Amino acid sequence: MAAGTAEAVSTITVTTRGGLDVEVQQRGSGPDLVWFHGLVGLAPEEPALDQLAQSFTVHAPVWPGYGDIENEEAIEDMLDFALLGWDIVDALFLNEPTIVGHSFGAMIAAEMACLARNDLDRLVLLAPYGLWLDAEPLPDPFATLPFQLAELLFDDPGTHASKLVTPGLDLESNEGLAEFMVRNSRRLGTAGKIMFPIPNRRLSKRLHRIGVPTLIVMAENDQLVTSPYGPVWQRSIEGSELVSIPGGHLVNLENPGDVATIIAG
Repeated sequence: MAAGTAEAVSTITVTTRGGLDVEVQQRGSGPDLVWFHGLVGLAPEEPALDQLAQSFTVHAPVWPGYGDIENEEAIEDMLDFALLGWDIVDALFLNEPTIVGHSFGAMIAAEMACLARNDLDRLVLLAPYGLWLDAEPLPDPFATLPFQLAELLFDDPGTHASKLVTPGLDLESNEGLAEFMVRNSRRLGTAGKIMFPIPNRRLSKRLHRIGVPTLIVMAENDQLVTSPYGPVWQRSIEGSELVSIPGGHLVNLENPGDVATIIAG
């Protein structure tokens, strides 16, 4: 399949042992890879996942608050997120998958690896939230107006911001704008449970427990998770590898080729 060609995507609903229904997008074939999305959710098109699907069976769960299922009240804190992540892996009947987390999804993926270090094969943390440096405070996405958020998410918002808009949603109409605002409120409300007022849930105290090969991928022009955090992640996870690639926080949309190549490699 040529690079950039969209893979066929199916969406299933799994029910965890706790009785929570969760949507999961699936594509590709090969070893299992679980992709935990970040702050803005899964985009209408995910070219990095399409390219990864050439080498893996990619499972991309939709976190509570980000999909059509109204299940966000079941999640209250970081432990809930991490245990839900493992519940989803169990519901999919996966055995030691590769786990990739992006943005606050990386924060959850790292916590999952700390809790159950023998239950995954490899870990990739892409533009990861989860650490806090007083000397390098991170911008507050919750204090940003929706139309300003693209400036923080992309290195080149003029080219890429439209990738976040659901096809057919007319932001020029009152109805379309209202629908967007409701969706955005649900998403940020869910993310805020582990990111507000600052994205620090003392993960740094537990990172030494990660015992699998770990790759940290930083975006060179990320305005949300800035480059000084990369070496701190690397020092905190023994034997981990750190790489940096061009792009902003949503580097998976701006630079999907490099993201997929590095992960597959």
